[in-house]
Amino acid sequence: MNAPSIDRTRPDLGLVRPRTGAVLLAVAGVLFLAFPLLRPWVPEGVATPELAAAFASGRWIAAHLCGAAGFWLLPAAFVALRGRLARTRGRAPASGAVVTGWLGAGLVLPYFGAEIFGVHAIARDAVTTGSLDFLPTIDAVRMQPVAMTLFGLGLLAVGASGVLASVAVWRGGLVPRWTGIPLAAGLVLYLPQFFTPPAGRIVHGVLLAVGCWLVAWAVRPDAEGDLDRPVTPVRRG
Repeated sequence: MNAPSIDRTRPDLGLVRPRTGAVLLAVAGVLFLAFPLLRPWVPEGVATPELAAAFASGRWIAAHLCGAAGFWLLPAAFVALRGRLARTRGRAPASGAVVTGWLGAGLVLPYFGAEIFGVHAIARDAVTTGSLDFLPTIDAVRMQPVAMTLFGLGLLAVGASGVLASVAVWRGGLVPRWTGIPLAAGLVLYLPQFFTPPAGRIVHGVLLAVGCWLVAWAVRPDAEGDLDRPVTPVRRG
């Protein structure tokens, strides 16, 4: 009995269509930019009533939820990128971007949960009681070894996903080919930007947002590009 034939001339669009992926990337860019813009910036070296109020504010929760949602949307958008580049040499790195993107998001999001709700709850209690002895508890939550390790590994995986997505855009022939570089830079720099002042973190948010929007523009279905070039078979001798 003959196996069913496979039409290799049709792209494998996958579960997320390119138009949907473009929308997801555009929204992710907005969310990544909203994170540093909404986050209340108060010096955190000394416990003050202003710092407790900032941690306990609704802006704290809203900002961090935006950041978490951005990480959640990225891998789904990379699924659309893989489908968009299904018949090109960009498919393999795009598949790698999907895997590392999901892995990174899975490792990063639990830490975001602690930052969003744990720090907020501790600060709310400090505001209610008037106590200024809240920083040691917050530091214990933030610096918990397992949590910090998973968060760091997650950000490394997310950075790798950005690099792979950039390689996929370049190899896949999306126009212009450098479109994925700002996104890769933004994701690779996500861990280092935590050690910069608020202005640096806002600039990083702008870079990441622009990177998302550029790839969203390139991945849309009506974008021009050399996407009808089939994958070159590897000859084994």
